[in-house]
Amino acid sequence: MTTVNTKLNRRSFLKVSALAGGGMVLSFSWLAGCKPSSEEELLAMPKEWFELNSYIKIGDNGRITIFSPNPEFGSNIKTSMPMMVAEELDVDWKNVIVEQADFYPERFDRQFTGGSQGIRQGWKPLRTAGATAKAMLVAASAQTWNVPASEITASNGQLSHAGSGKKAGYGEMASLAATLEVPEEVTLKEIKDFKIIGNSKKNVDGQKIVTGQPMYALDKKVEGMKYAAIVQPPAFGMRLKSFDKSSISGMPGILDAFEINVFKEDYARNFFDTTTFPDKIAIVGNSTWEVMQAKKSLKAEWEKAPDTTFPMAGRGGQANNVTIPGGLENTSSHKTKMAEYIQKPGNVLRKDGDPEGAFKKAHKVLERTYTAPFLAHNTMEPMNCFADVKGDKAEIYGPTQAPDFISGTISQAIGIPKENIQINLARMGGGFGRRAYSHHLVEAAIISQKIQAPVSLVYTREDDMAAGVYRPTYSATYRAALDENNNLLALHVKAGGIPESPIHANRFPAGAIDNYLAEGWDLPSNITIGAFRAPRSNFIAGAEQSFLDELAEEIGKDPIEFRLELLKRAETNPVGENNDYVPSRYAGVLELVREKSNWNTPKANVSRGVSAYFCHNSYVAEVVDTVIKDNQPYVESVYAAVDCGVVVNPDAAANMGEGAIVDGIGNAFFGEMAFENGAPTKTNFDKYRMIRHKEAPKKIEVHFVENNEDPTGLGEPLFPPVFAAVANSLYKATGKRYYEQPFAPQLEMQNLRM
Repeated sequence: MTTVNTKLNRRSFLKVSALAGGGMVLSFSWLAGCKPSSEEELLAMPKEWFELNSYIKIGDNGRITIFSPNPEFGSNIKTSMPMMVAEELDVDWKNVIVEQADFYPERFDRQFTGGSQGIRQGWKPLRTAGATAKAMLVAASAQTWNVPASEITASNGQLSHAGSGKKAGYGEMASLAATLEVPEEVTLKEIKDFKIIGNSKKNVDGQKIVTGQPMYALDKKVEGMKYAAIVQPPAFGMRLKSFDKSSISGMPGILDAFEINVFKEDYARNFFDTTTFPDKIAIVGNSTWEVMQAKKSLKAEWEKAPDTTFPMAGRGGQANNVTIPGGLENTSSHKTKMAEYIQKPGNVLRKDGDPEGAFKKAHKVLERTYTAPFLAHNTMEPMNCFADVKGDKAEIYGPTQAPDFISGTISQAIGIPKENIQINLARMGGGFGRRAYSHHLVEAAIISQKIQAPVSLVYTREDDMAAGVYRPTYSATYRAALDENNNLLALHVKAGGIPESPIHANRFPAGAIDNYLAEGWDLPSNITIGAFRAPRSNFIAGAEQSFLDELAEEIGKDPIEFRLELLKRAETNPVGENNDYVPSRYAGVLELVREKSNWNTPKANVSRGVSAYFCHNSYVAEVVDTVIKDNQPYVESVYAAVDCGVVVNPDAAANMGEGAIVDGIGNAFFGEMAFENGAPTKTNFDKYRMIRHKEAPKKIEVHFVENNEDPTGLGEPLFPPVFAAVANSLYKATGKRYYEQPFAPQLEMQNLRM
């Protein structure tokens, strides 16, 4: 068993207090909650229990509520996180319910959903909280029955003492337990003793979702509420010059129109203070339909924006000036500039051995360049927010992944202290990184303060897609030096993008090759970029794994075997000391996917491609099977092997993996955002192609490596490998290598329809 100190973090356990009606309230960080599906013999609701955010509550009848501090956008943390608490608490799962906590930084360490870190960072704190509550209940029983605590067992919400035959439910001891000191140490269960963790539980919000119960900010309605829309410049590199309010003043339901600015001039923005156009026009009316119609009629004049400089807060509170270039950018010029940078030396990020010397004496050099476009997030739920600013207080209710990062921005925009701003967390209809950038919350607050009324701000699809926060456009060139016997002498990768580089210099195959060079470069842009599912990895994995496949073919080796040989070298005789992966775990997923896909005995008329990648602390290998039907390629099957440590909720984990795979296939074939004179060429789904139901694989198998490692990321790691697995299978199917995403236009040029 593992013994943990309950006082490692001063904010982990705040206070234990007695409940007026009997019961215990134990405060701790990193909690999410659960509400069971409809089951028989549920405990009734307690007559009384005291309720505070960041607390596990035990009612006088034994029912338990866990508040969930983490925003939920489909990663299922509202089920998986409470499973960890319930496991150590030894409570009957069906007697646990959930309430979504609102934003309270005083009580929670990290109210952020992103980076596939929720389960990983909550693993020990959540379990410790459950174990501590159980220990206090046991201590209360020992005191009541006058027996040693070591003789009391706790299981399924019941306490018992075998020697005396005494028994009690948790609720009977909760009031006394609440008066006891929090133990300094508790013992966590061995993994082999888990009863809840590792056993699938249904999504606790499932019934609400399918029955349309209020869960989203768009459901919020109050008396006197107004509706708002925003109007933004038509292109990046432009700004508002003037607008004619009278052009819409006579339209039905329109109350006002005015300019808003998200940032004050001297405000030092944080990393997530990203918005395309800080200066916008707000239109306010009596209904969403009326303000949307007014948007179409508003007369506004725009002008080209010059270079813009603003302060950006850095570590330690220091602000650095950041300059965004002016000008109207084009995808064609982006490609030209990136091609030029391929020929220039980059910034050396890692260098092992003598790669320059190895290339000079090479018998053969294999060189390939890979590119990918900007991508739009396209969350199904539109960006929206409810705000009610009254005097020196504000209530905000909206979908955000990062309430902590936006609270200060709201404060500076409306001049109200952060402690007077209550951010209530709504369930999100998709995130993928987009809702970490929560300027829509700031805009709603500004509008509400201006009109002195509660307001619901709703974006159109065009608002978000045409002025979004995009995945950057990237380019990567790989070179491999081979001797006369086709032995690999050196590998060189130089990758960059607009406006950031995708390189992870210390990831595989770094550490597996004697002579290795990684270089990066970037080009400034005024097109707004931000985190997109598995940032940077979502491109570089496809480039790297496509190149390794072609390199394996050039050398004459099976692509899986070639990767395993490199990983064996990294395990037995690694190069360098900063390799950020464990070769044996990396090899493990390749071996598992080889087994589960029957790699060596593929079905007839099936073309197979493989890919493997490490990111967000997890290892994933995927095999894609592609078939050609009616001159059209279809991804028929996908096999995935995942090492993410202990899997808390297997069915939910598999579902998340399946979603990432389908998302990756769609983006590989179709995902693309281009720009002409600063304006995106696609502003809605009539042009921005998404994967359709009939194009999804008929079969997806997600297999997990069984081990006792602590859980790691899962929401993102299955996404990056898909791109190369698709590309490598398409090569087998069509005889053509694919170096540029998306693939569908190239298939059409080959007369293969998509």
